[in-house]
Amino acid sequence: MQQTIDYLKKLTSIPSPTGFTREVADYLVEELERLGYKPIRTNKGGVNVIVKGKDDTKHRVVTAHVDTLGAMVRGVKADGRLKMAKIGGYPWNMIEGENCLVHVASTGKTVSGTILIHQTSTHVYKDAGTAERTEDNMEVRLDAKVRNEKETRNLGIDVGDFISFDPRTTITDTGFIKSRFLDDKVSAAILLDLLRIYKEENLELPNTTHFMFSVFEEVGHGANSNLPKEAVEYLAVDMGAMGDDQQTDEYTVSICVKDASGPYNYEFRNHLVQLAKDNDIQYKLDIYPYYGSDASAAMRAGAEVKHALLGAGIESSHSYERTHIDSVEQTQKLVNAYLRSTLV
Repeated sequence: MQQTIDYLKKLTSIPSPTGFTREVADYLVEELERLGYKPIRTNKGGVNVIVKGKDDTKHRVVTAHVDTLGAMVRGVKADGRLKMAKIGGYPWNMIEGENCLVHVASTGKTVSGTILIHQTSTHVYKDAGTAERTEDNMEVRLDAKVRNEKETRNLGIDVGDFISFDPRTTITDTGFIKSRFLDDKVSAAILLDLLRIYKEENLELPNTTHFMFSVFEEVGHGANSNLPKEAVEYLAVDMGAMGDDQQTDEYTVSICVKDASGPYNYEFRNHLVQLAKDNDIQYKLDIYPYYGSDASAAMRAGAEVKHALLGAGIESSHSYERTHIDSVEQTQKLVNAYLRSTLV
C-alpha cells in the first residue's frame, strides 16, 4: 500500500480544480510512460490507458477522476479582495478559513490567500457568526499589499482566474488519511498502483481494459464521451459517502447500489459482492442520496454498458475529508479482484 499512498500524496499536491487540470494530466502521462504504458490524452483533457487483454472483443472501462472542487475569480472588489464563483457542488462553509492559491492566467504565477466571509471580525460585525455564507459575502483575502481594485489588477488577476484550495494532506500514525480531494484522488492512486503491479507482473487481464482518468467529473460530464464501442462493463472507482443512515465506514470498501441517478446494475453489483466474499474483502453496501459518478454520467449520455460504482469510505465529503488506510486497501483489493475476474 505504500506506493498507493505515495501516489495519493503526489496527486493531492497538484492543484487541479475542474477546468484547470493540465498539470495533473502531465504528471499522469509522465508516470504512466515511466511504467511502460502509452497513455492517450483526450480532447477534453483526460488521460486514458488501454491494456489489451486475452479477450479483445469485449472491453471493460474503469475510471477515477483527478479534477477537484475549486473556485474561479468572479470579480475584484473595491477593497482589492476577490469575489468567487464555485466550481463543483459544496456549501460555502466547507471552505471558510481555507488557504488558497489564485492561478493568474496572464502571468502564469500564483498569489496566495485565505477564503473568508466579509464579516469576519467578531469585534466589528455583530452577525459574524450568524450571517448566511453566500457568493456575495465570501471572498479571498490576498497575501499581497493591495488596498483597492487597481492594485489587485496590477498583479495580473482578472475574472476567470482559477482558485485552488490547500489540500492539507496528513497521514497519521494511526492510519488515518486527512486531506481535501480524497474524492477522488484516492481512486486515481489505486488505479496507478494497479497499473504498476500489472506491468511488473507482466499480467494479461482477461479482457481489454480502458483505464480512464477523467477531469470533468465534479461538474457532471466526466468520462462519458469517448467510450469504445466494444465496452460492455463500466466501473467507476470514486468515494463511499458517510453520514447518518449510511452503512459506509472508513475501514471497508463501499459498493453503491443507488445514487441520485438511480440504481446501479444489479448483476454487476452482485458480482462485486461475490468477489468480496470470495477474497475476504471487507465491504458495505450503501445508497448515496445526493451523488453522481462518471458511470452515471455515462448512462445519461446513452452508454450501452453495465455500470457499477465502488470506493473507499470518505468522511466529510467535499470538506476536509478523511479515510483510513484500511479502506484504501480493501478498495484496491476489490478493484484488483474485479479486473482479474471474468465478465459479469
